[in-house]
Amino acid sequence: MTRNNTTRGARDSTSRKARDKGKGALRKKAGNAWMREHVTDQFVRRAARDGFRSRASYKLKEINERDKLVKPGSCVVDLGAAPGGWSQLVAPLVGTDGMVFALDLLEMMPLPQVSFIRGDFREKAVLDQLEHALKGRAVDLVLSDMAPNISGVASTDQARALHLVELALEFAVSYLRPGGTLLVKVFQGAGTDELRRQMREFFESVVVRKPEASRDRSREFFLLARGRKLPEPAGATGDETV
Repeated sequence: MTRNNTTRGARDSTSRKARDKGKGALRKKAGNAWMREHVTDQFVRRAARDGFRSRASYKLKEINERDKLVKPGSCVVDLGAAPGGWSQLVAPLVGTDGMVFALDLLEMMPLPQVSFIRGDFREKAVLDQLEHALKGRAVDLVLSDMAPNISGVASTDQARALHLVELALEFAVSYLRPGGTLLVKVFQGAGTDELRRQMREFFESVVVRKPEASRDRSREFFLLARGRKLPEPAGATGDETV
């Protein structure tokens, strides 16, 4: 009995090692494939040529060229900004009369005409810094290219991604001027239809944008919400007394 158990244990251990080795080989293969795709990606090469910090700059560039989001003198907040590709693109467009605030938990190298605030934008200390820097100025445009750390569990990753969108929406509702705009990254999946309905409660229009720089196989797309609605007066019910 002892010998059989020992033999079975040895076989199990060998099987686990083989499975682990196989998984490691698959991860390595996937990593190599990603690296090959990355180094041959036209937008990675263009970013290096044009001096942009990330290929993501071209996603915003295409959307902005189509929808004219960023205007001279605009006040823009870039959530989850690091490494700074979107802020880098926006700063010259708003010009010296505009303002660009980049917020992120991660450190970000300085950019001309961009004020960086490190921290969680849900925390009072970070919001206090932003409000002090705004000096009473309303925000024209909120940008969010945030994405969660991927766990590999689809339902978990989707829930995390939606939570980030909800946080960006909550921030935008609080800080955007009436008529202001929110551009936020979303991943197609459970909850996205409800999210769009929720955004329409606060904005006049909500449309989908899928720029060329978003890889075809990616579930990533962007929701462009324009025309921040005026907040209802406190106590308003929508009923009228005749």
